[in-house]
Amino acid sequence: MGLGYGFLLCFLLWGSTELCYPHPLWLLQRAARGPASSSPPVRVECLEAQLVVTVSKNLFGTGKLVRPSDLTLGPERCKPLASEDGADVVRFEVGLHECGSSVQVTEDALVYSTYLLHSPRPVGNLSILRTNHAEVPIECHYPRQGNVSSQAVLPTWVPFRTTVHSQEKLAFSLRLMEEDWSAEKRTPTFQLGDTAHLQAEVHTGSHMPLRLFVDHCVATPTPARTTSPHHTIVDFHGCLMDGLSDSSSVFRTPRPGPDTLQFTLDVFHFANDSRNTIFITCHLKVAPANQVPDQLNKACSFSKSSNSWSPVEGTDDICGCCNNGDCGVLGGSRRLPPTGKLSTSQRQKSTSRKRRHVAEEADVTVGPLIFLGKAGDRGMEEWASAAQSSMALGVGLVVVVTLTLAAVILGLARRRRAVSHPEMCPVSDSK
Repeated sequence: MGLGYGFLLCFLLWGSTELCYPHPLWLLQRAARGPASSSPPVRVECLEAQLVVTVSKNLFGTGKLVRPSDLTLGPERCKPLASEDGADVVRFEVGLHECGSSVQVTEDALVYSTYLLHSPRPVGNLSILRTNHAEVPIECHYPRQGNVSSQAVLPTWVPFRTTVHSQEKLAFSLRLMEEDWSAEKRTPTFQLGDTAHLQAEVHTGSHMPLRLFVDHCVATPTPARTTSPHHTIVDFHGCLMDGLSDSSSVFRTPRPGPDTLQFTLDVFHFANDSRNTIFITCHLKVAPANQVPDQLNKACSFSKSSNSWSPVEGTDDICGCCNNGDCGVLGGSRRLPPTGKLSTSQRQKSTSRKRRHVAEEADVTVGPLIFLGKAGDRGMEEWASAAQSSMALGVGLVVVVTLTLAAVILGLARRRRAVSHPEMCPVSDSK
């Protein structure tokens, strides 16, 4: 009787029945009969990129359960997730930009707006409804300024892909150092018999901790590493092969840090080349700092005293392959299997892996190293020294001769002057 009277009063006041059906949720809750529920009928979770809406089937608090098929979300009428028949709630999980939601930018926040819609339909052949039409507005507010992680807040105008690339890109370097490793060498000049101190580094930025390795190095008389002649310094994924010859080239141990690797190299020159410069090109790569060194990621030096290889870190067995060069499959930076022998899926995986690891390795060149120890250079130095001595002697003789001539001329000039102007002694008359 009360509900019919309210419906008749609404009809008399508004002149139609259209405005008598939709009710805001708070009015529905106030008009609900029976005990109040301890939890709200609609719960909203605003996640980082997702909106989760949980709706109680007892939406109006009257004991009349709504059907999940009568509930939709947003202008695009997104359906809820499938639920069991005995479940008490209906659940929606959608992206913030899905289901036709709108976004509004305010001074302090980003506001995503949508709504939950309950549109009841008659059941079966009946033409009656026992629940009301309802529309529940839903908003998610996200602050425009604030730190949502342990890292620094990035500018909002930088695309996410660009941000990831800038964080993951690594900066590799190879430098000549002074003998005490305290600073970069001021001049790149050497004498044969000197030792070059080289330091490889990687700047990791905000990347996870990494360990640097020198995969292979080659020396050439020009910056192009493919020129001839050439000399292999490091090979087989970290074996310092130059130490096998009559040199004392070694990796320095322990490291200054996981992102730095130092090694010494006895200076040399190419026997049949007239140039007195060499360039050293090294392929540098990194691995996670917590990864145990293996045959593909190592730094091994040869000791002539023990006639054996020893690693900077790790067990001695990882250096055993340096003797025969069988140190596992070569990395993609040096050799790749022919493309025709790979299936389409394998090529896609290989390309994806190469693209993903492209910032984790690089070729770096240092040089030129200028040495002054060749026979021609020594002859030039001796000739220059002799020329300087002869010039100094000649200049000295010229000065002596000049001074002697000047003294003789000055003496002659004084003598002539004395003859042409004799001194007259005064005579006094004596009485």
